Amino acid sequence: MKFIHLFMVFFFIGAFSFGGGIAMLPLIFQMVQKYHMLSPEKFSDLIAVSQAVPGAVAPNAATYTGIEYAGIFGGILAAFSIALPSFVIVLLVMKFMGRYRKSRIVEGIFEGMRPTVIGLISAAVVFIAGTSIYRPAPFSVELIPLGIFMVTLILSGKFKINPIIIIIVMGTAGAFLCG
Repeated sequence: MKFIHLFMVFFFIGAFSFGGGIAMLPLIFQMVQKYHMLSPEKFSDLIAVSQAVPGAVAPNAATYTGIEYAGIFGGILAAFSIALPSFVIVLLVMKFMGRYRKSRIVEGIFEGMRPTVIGLISAAVVFIAGTSIYRPAPFSVELIPLGIFMVTLILSGKFKINPIIIIIVMGTAGAFLCG
């Protein structure tokens, strides 16, 4: 029963979330909380691990959740479940995209989806910040994580440093400064 439940949750997430892994995080968070698959603290760990290891965020997050919830097979099943709807949808979209790409309706759909994805990514940023940079109630700001965040923004945005290097350097800094 646990495996069927895991399949259904991650198939739903894969089918009804748009914008890629980061944009999917709010829905993943809602679903894993609703079904008591992970604590908020474990979800924060999920985000860190999903970003730090190779691969796409959504399957990484699904794998992490599946392993925590139902072991190794749960991780494999969750990763498969979240990817399956995208695979099927991309096959169908690509079959018809060439024919309808110049349609005003299709162009309008893409115009509406772009700012929506930005909003979803922003929601994920606010959630992650609430678990690592600030505490909403009572409000407080964690200075070391805020500093790591600001240095990361500068290294990535201004200097275009490779994300892998940033993750290793900032993870090491966090280990020394926060550990």
